[in-house]
Amino acid sequence: MVVGFGRLWAAQTVSSLGDGVSHAALPLLALSLTREPMALAVVAAAGTLPWVLFGVLGGALVDRLDRRRAMWVTDVARAVLLVSAAVAALFGVLSIPLLAAVAFLLGLGGLFFDTAATAYLPDLLGRDTVLLERANSRLRGAQTAASGFVGPPVGSALLVVGRAVPLLADAVSFAVSAVLVRSLPVVPGPVPQAHESLLRQARAGASYVFRDRLLLGLALRPAVGNVAFLAVETVLALFAHDRLGVGTFGFGLLLTAEAAGGLLGAGVASVLGRRLGTGAALSCTAAVEGCAVLGLAVSPDAYVAGVALAVCGAGMGATMVLGPSLRQAIVPAALMGRVASTSRMLAMCAAPFGAFLGGWLAAAYGVRAPLCAAGGLLLAMTVVTATMTSNRRVEAALRAARVGDRVREGVV
Repeated sequence: MVVGFGRLWAAQTVSSLGDGVSHAALPLLALSLTREPMALAVVAAAGTLPWVLFGVLGGALVDRLDRRRAMWVTDVARAVLLVSAAVAALFGVLSIPLLAAVAFLLGLGGLFFDTAATAYLPDLLGRDTVLLERANSRLRGAQTAASGFVGPPVGSALLVVGRAVPLLADAVSFAVSAVLVRSLPVVPGPVPQAHESLLRQARAGASYVFRDRLLLGLALRPAVGNVAFLAVETVLALFAHDRLGVGTFGFGLLLTAEAAGGLLGAGVASVLGRRLGTGAALSCTAAVEGCAVLGLAVSPDAYVAGVALAVCGAGMGATMVLGPSLRQAIVPAALMGRVASTSRMLAMCAAPFGAFLGGWLAAAYGVRAPLCAAGGLLLAMTVVTATMTSNRRVEAALRAARVGDRVREGVV
């Protein structure tokens, strides 16, 4: 791997560990304040709203900035935010609105960091598909292990010690990540088109995605998936407690089971891509996710639910390696931030709808209803996007990208 990748890998791993702590702690903190499904949905949805409001503009801004600097400054800001939230917890002033505000601001930081990191990786490694898949597999595997295996049980355990403790732990993880990212090599990025307005550049990035059927298909997969997964996530703590008889620590273990599957999926993603073709592999993982969520809905106990979550995690893990790697290989560097943020914005725009849908279905029809609806939606999405991300389209896009790179380098 290229010099500097190890530090990027370490930075994202330690930050993911803190994210895993918060991922378990925030819904449990909300559950300790209220058992109203719609109130829980507010907290779940808040973290996705920055992508809805600022997603494309954020990508255009990242394409103008030093991507390395954007990452470490964002990490510092998120550390300060979490320290402030921990102080509020110490003084006993936590509330649903405050938790929603923290989730929103963490989501805003995630917008800038994730977009900058996605754009920085091909700057650091080049646009070789195999190299990008290897890098994304390692990043995704480490992220899954840290945020899934270790983080949720630790977050649940730290919450028993005190409400402020998991928030402080996540703050420390962001601070360490900032130091590591700050030490990364400065790599030449695309020359920003400063003469164009930010809004005009944002529109150009969004238009690039919507005109390309393959990129649109890659964006629709997580968009529809987020409707389903947020519907599940909104009620998962309640489902685990009321239907499966799982306590606080057991809930963390369920999330760990999902992460175990995600780690496996990330590890075998490249093999699936080579054996089936990237397009066919993406369709396969989508079908696996849908069937697994339906299995979760009818789980009679925590053990079956854990298996279903592990299978779902495997599908998600493979998807999160194959999709971004393909996008990084075919999108020009000057547009990478905007294309990445547009794709993520579509996914995040769908997420609040999924959160509120899950809350409404649970309140109206019971806590299993959101899970059944989510599984059916994932299977329907598999059929719709299969032709948009077919092997034929993928190979044509990779050939066009290679020709475009040679033209820009003056070889052709």
